[in-house]
Amino acid sequence: MSEKDKIRQSIIDFVKGGDDSDVELLDKVLHKDFRVTNNGFMGTSGVTVIDKQEYLNNIQNGIFGGLPRKMVIEGIDHSGIIASVKLRIESAENNFLSYNSLILDIDNKWKIVNNLAIVKAKE
Repeated sequence: MSEKDKIRQSIIDFVKGGDDSDVELLDKVLHKDFRVTNNGFMGTSGVTVIDKQEYLNNIQNGIFGGLPRKMVIEGIDHSGIIASVKLRIESAENNFLSYNSLILDIDNKWKIVNNLAIVKAKE
């Protein structure tokens, strides 16, 4: 499997983990220092940062995730032990555009360290 294929699989697992509310799968693919960064999160003003534990808790408690989504990876930029992925996701309720930063972690697995996202409710 190529490095780009491994990166793609990490993104697929990230989306699937959210769709299925699978915190175990998410825990494997998210770096220990993972952050979601969002400007205007759920109608609030300013920047919101959510750490890995809060994100997993929100998934587990049904605040985030649990809806099937369609995913399109628009681009993967990979250089050595870092990568960036542009991703579009659509659910019944929202459209997402996110830029995901990944690193090749010490266990030789690609992990998402940051999810910079725009979430827009469907009209």
